[in-house]
Order: sequence, then C-alpha cells, then structure tokens
Amino acid sequence: MTKLLPIEENGQTVGYFFDCPGCQGGHAVHISPHKNGIGASWTFNGDMEKPTFSPSILSRYTFTNQPMQVCHSFVVDGKIQFLNDCTHSLAGQIVDIPDL
Repeated sequence: MTKLLPIEENGQTVGYFFDCPGCQGGHAVHISPHKNGIGASWTFNGDMEKPTFSPSILSRYTFTNQPMQVCHSFVVDGKIQFLNDCTHSLAGQIVDIPDL
C-alpha cells in the first residue's frame, strides 16, 4: 500500500495527501515550487513509502463551539513526529504514517 495520495492540478502532481492519526483526518502538502492557498510549500524526498517533507507541517483548525485545535509535526522517513504543541493525544509521539 501507499502512504501518499497525489494531489493533481491540470494533470500535474502538485502535492500529496496523507492520513494523520492525530487529527483523525488528513493533511495536504504542496511540493515546491507549487504552493497551497496560503502560499506554503514543502520539499519532498520522492519516496512514496517513506516520505520526508520539510519544513514542519502546522495545521490549525476549529470546529463549531470548540477551541482551536493544533497539529504540528515533522514527517521523516515515513514517520510522523508530533511536536508538543499539538492539542491531540499524540503530542510528543512518533508514529508511522498509516497506509491509505
């Protein structure tokens, strides 16, 4: 199985989506020189089974009537290194990226 799902625009891969067990959802990472909606992009090592993205991935989101949620991580060699500022239960832990 693969860890990543390509994100395509106009027939070109511009980034990748991966499942985040901390958020119970996913993250979309645009690969340089392509940028996401707020102008961010990451480098990618090209390995679909043991991906590495740089720099860190920071996601802030809110649900109705809930405090802001934070997911902040490094993805290195197919593992998600959750930083301590995450608001979910995997803060400070390292886990494998799950298969899609």
